[in-house]
Amino acid sequence: MKQSKIEWTEKVWNPSIGCDKVSSGCKFCYAESFARRLKAMGTADYKDGFLFKILPHRLEEPLKIKKPTKFFVNSMSDLFHEEMPYEYLDMVFDVIRKTPHHIYQILTKRDKNMLDYFSKNEAPKNVWLGVSVESATFKKRISTLRKIKTNIRFISFEPLIGDVGEVNLGGIHWAIVGGESGRQARPIKKEWVDGIFQQCKEQKVAFFFKQWGTWGADEVKRNKKVNGRLFEGRVWDEYPKSRTRRVGLK
Repeated sequence: MKQSKIEWTEKVWNPSIGCDKVSSGCKFCYAESFARRLKAMGTADYKDGFLFKILPHRLEEPLKIKKPTKFFVNSMSDLFHEEMPYEYLDMVFDVIRKTPHHIYQILTKRDKNMLDYFSKNEAPKNVWLGVSVESATFKKRISTLRKIKTNIRFISFEPLIGDVGEVNLGGIHWAIVGGESGRQARPIKKEWVDGIFQQCKEQKVAFFFKQWGTWGADEVKRNKKVNGRLFEGRVWDEYPKSRTRRVGLK
């Protein structure tokens, strides 16, 4: 398992792959494009492209790593995809419980499926649960997330393609913000980022600015590496504080 290029994690673990579009943030999915490339390269797991499938042979990968590691679970899928068998989810979380020295960051756009699973199952203490909120239209996912009892809850405002306005961050511990990248990337505006930043500071939520993406703070389109990660003149790599007790809000 190679080190991940995703700024807010260390490694990725994909016990399932493939997905289907469910909201506007999915329009130019990086994982779908990557899966097509892997299929063209003859990678066996991706012979069916981006079709959803479980990969049991990958289940034990974290067990082989002794160094405490932050894993982003399913960078190439959604762990709570409609076709995901709950029996397989049980196996995924069994591995997570067996590796308490790791942290597992799980992000979904299928908030209702995640709530349904955890209404019947307890979230392991070393799991961070998050939802994607790409614009104000999807703020309702935050309310769903708040209903789940877990140590760390987070929001990924990425790709940020619209102003989210006022956000209730009660019970939320971490916010990731980032613009879209790629040739077809939709613009991000500095005032959208600033609105989230100010609310994070007011509500004491850790703020992580991942990237401007293809559109810079000046709203000029260029390579994302040139646009960089600076916001208000600095890099924001804040993480939530470790929590030893379980927190649940209704």
